[in-house]
Amino acid sequence: MVRLAFSSDNHFDVNRVDAAAMMQAQAAYLEQNGVQWYLIAGDLFNDFQRSQQFVVDLQALLGPHTQVRWIAGNHDMVHGVTFDELEKGGFAGCLHNQYVDIPNTDWRIIGNNGWYDYQFAAGIPGTTSADFLHWKNAFWIDRAIEQPLSDLERTDLVLNQVKAQLSLARAERKRVVFMTHFVPRADYIRISDDNRFWNRANALMGTPRLGRLLEKFDVAHVLFGHLHIHPAPKTFGATTYYDQAVGYGLKRINEWRADSFMAEWYQETRLLDLN
Repeated sequence: MVRLAFSSDNHFDVNRVDAAAMMQAQAAYLEQNGVQWYLIAGDLFNDFQRSQQFVVDLQALLGPHTQVRWIAGNHDMVHGVTFDELEKGGFAGCLHNQYVDIPNTDWRIIGNNGWYDYQFAAGIPGTTSADFLHWKNAFWIDRAIEQPLSDLERTDLVLNQVKAQLSLARAERKRVVFMTHFVPRADYIRISDDNRFWNRANALMGTPRLGRLLEKFDVAHVLFGHLHIHPAPKTFGATTYYDQAVGYGLKRINEWRADSFMAEWYQETRLLDLN
């Protein structure tokens, strides 16, 4: 048996917590619970370099018995990294468009940062892709992310990368745990009465095409983040999805169900045993 732990959207800087202290507490929990692989689906800091350093330091603290793997969320992308650097990954702990096999098993962990193609908001009357792009550039944090491609082109790139990785895994008879940041199924998207904000924000949540691709390849487990809504795991066909986002615990936006960051992290972290 191999034990994994899933987490996403810790947002240490937005939540104004001491990341070094949280790292110590998280490492202690992972060690006490015999976690061998800790997967983080993005959004540690609003800066890639700080997120990378957290992953490197956490890995050093845990040692070789617990492997840490991370992919970047949109918040991680807004400072400290170029598009080309994101695509290259840059260090062993980053799993974007990479895979790692779990020794002595037929399990493979595949990662991809992911992206969005506006399809989750396609039903808003009188809107076009240009409208969603304009809204993004006016209101959304992602406007600061360096990007030489359109959002639709970037999503196509992601899907081609994922398909290639899944095809290789199938050819090598690997069972797959897949990690991404953005939302892969419409079932998680909330519809609001306020078209001015949340329904337009849905355009930037992810793409349903990713979920269809993962299910076509019978991916067993999918970790994602981005939405701070705390759903229970959901299974569609052979594929189970996990959104393990910690989210924001602020006076203005309090999404936590617990009264402190670590209490929320303990509650949201999902342990998964693979045979």
